[in-house]
Amino acid sequence: MTPGSQHAPLFALVQDTLRRRILTGHYQQGERLVEGDIALEMGVSRIPVREALRALASAGLVRIEPRRGASVTSLSREHAHDIVEVRATLEALNARLAAERRDAPQMAALDSAIRAGQAAIECGDMPALLEQNRRFHDLLGGASSNAVLQDLMRSLRDRTALLFSRNHSARATQIWQEHAGILGAVKAGDPELASMLASRHVHHAAQWYFERGAPARRA
Repeated sequence: MTPGSQHAPLFALVQDTLRRRILTGHYQQGERLVEGDIALEMGVSRIPVREALRALASAGLVRIEPRRGASVTSLSREHAHDIVEVRATLEALNARLAAERRDAPQMAALDSAIRAGQAAIECGDMPALLEQNRRFHDLLGGASSNAVLQDLMRSLRDRTALLFSRNHSARATQIWQEHAGILGAVKAGDPELASMLASRHVHHAAQWYFERGAPARRA
């Protein structure tokens, strides 16, 4: 067994914990992630922490620099605009295809995600809301029945989540209303409306982010 495989379960646990902390705002953009401190806090060696940080760097959530170590990725306005352009285009296409290719079990699962997200909002449970947000987009992606499109969206998912996650608590109700509107258009078989609402959803989130001051320097 290789050193990497020996630490695989622990590495996955550390990665999931760090990812959740980044996306819920526990760690802020630009904040240093000190390998030794994290290892001490979690009661693990540095090896799974180092592997987790490398995986998060590959996903775009963490930046690792020589002699400085790891820190949470800080998105400049330029980089954020680039992400928004691509994400809005992909989400619009995804919603269009979902409206054209939907089936009843997929729609029932999406209805369930909407209900669970609303319950999380009412309870003030933001980690649960983030999870339901991820579930909603995963299910909507499945409804589009396009594996290549899903691969492209998955490659952007964490970086997009880094951009938008901090506005979930402030905009939770609006976000979920927009999700419900997208789902309504998909269920009605209206690809034009579904596409427009999905694109608008991304741009609304981006507008909120930019109005509150994205970092000025390019990541």
